[in-house]
Amino acid sequence: MARTRSREPSKRFSILDDDSGQEAAEEKLPKDEAGRQKIKRQYEQLLGIRIEKLKGRILNRERINKTIEGIYFICASCKRICHNIDDGLVEDPENVNNLCGTCAGTKKKEEEKAKRRRARKAKKA
Repeated sequence: MARTRSREPSKRFSILDDDSGQEAAEEKLPKDEAGRQKIKRQYEQLLGIRIEKLKGRILNRERINKTIEGIYFICASCKRICHNIDDGLVEDPENVNNLCGTCAGTKKKEEEKAKRRRARKAKKA
């Protein structure tokens, strides 16, 4: 008689596959969004303290389908690892000051407020 191999779960260890506490939260997300969240966490672990040095830079571009391109980047303002589909992207031509949608919106509002203040000052003078 031939021997049959018993299937046992793999006991390999990998730094990038450590998802013990995050699995429950990801079950509520769509599969592609959960995958992006996992990759963002892996980038945070991999880069560590170098995030400050790399802020505003694009980390990776991926082709989601023929028309959509996914971009992982570090926001120059909030220093989070973001994806253009989840967080939005305001791309800098020099690739040094890329911002997520939230930070770009707040920056735009701050610039408008400053412009109004300058206009009021000029009116008073």
